[in-house]
Amino acid sequence: MHLKKLPHFPQAGKLLPPLLIVILAFLLLLPLRNKAGAAELTDQSGKTIHFDHPFTRIISLYGAHTENLAALGLNQEIIGRTGDDDYPASITAKPEFSDLDNPEKFIAARPDLILVRPMLENRHPELFTSLQKAGITIVSLQPTDIGQMYAYWRDLGLLTGKTKEAEAMIKKFKSGLAQVRETFKDIPEDKRPKVYFESIHEMMRTFSPQSISLFSLQSAGGINIATDAAPRHSTNIADYGKERILSHADAIDVFLAQTGRMNRVDKMMILEEPGFQSIKAIKDGRVYLIDEKQVSRPTLRLLSGIQKLNTLLYPTAGQTGRQ
Repeated sequence: MHLKKLPHFPQAGKLLPPLLIVILAFLLLLPLRNKAGAAELTDQSGKTIHFDHPFTRIISLYGAHTENLAALGLNQEIIGRTGDDDYPASITAKPEFSDLDNPEKFIAARPDLILVRPMLENRHPELFTSLQKAGITIVSLQPTDIGQMYAYWRDLGLLTGKTKEAEAMIKKFKSGLAQVRETFKDIPEDKRPKVYFESIHEMMRTFSPQSISLFSLQSAGGINIATDAAPRHSTNIADYGKERILSHADAIDVFLAQTGRMNRVDKMMILEEPGFQSIKAIKDGRVYLIDEKQVSRPTLRLLSGIQKLNTLLYPTAGQTGRQ
């Protein structure tokens, strides 16, 4: 058997200029860099999003997204928000967008990412389908409990290249939470104030047991009295009714209500509600209102809501751990 003689090639350095060799080497390594930097996540609509660089032109269609992006230091990257977004104050200078806008308005802004929540996608699927076809990434996120909130912050950090900042948010929140819990750790559970937490006054609704709002209450040292509330359609809201509220009349130490778009209520409406005069908290003057954005939105501001609730529940306690 004869071996075929291989052709002789001159050394690469003699054939190619050194600069060209460097360029070729860089191009060969480039796909490896993209692969090494690639990331993916699955959003709440079930879509798996693949990306190899942070998104830098973001329209947010949910106030919690906007607030969290700002907390991550992404004010410049936010190019649009909803008309209801007002925190932080600097965000109000951003252009307004709505799920009722036509696709052309979004496309003209040249976003590379639009952050939504499941309710919007379900309400206007044709809008977001057309935007995806235009090459815009749509991500749907909305946590419903505290464990999901931490994962949600990490997802936002991953999408924007702010993973360290997201971990810092989680650390800050957990540290603040521990400080608040120190204020009532020596009080036995059966001695802590029992609270009815109203979500929608008109419907006599409270919150589902695993909701972020009830996590806020419990983290502040309150005991939820409506433990038998049934969630509505897997949401954070739960039906309860006046009859069941009044069945706990003698045990309700504090009557708490969120206020905002979901619950347009004032203190007088609660005090004058027929039958509520038999509730212990009404008799004792312990009826409190709190902004829904401080106790139900999955943002770092939730910590200030917990601190405020702690002060309302334990007005004579020391200020240890409060900011």
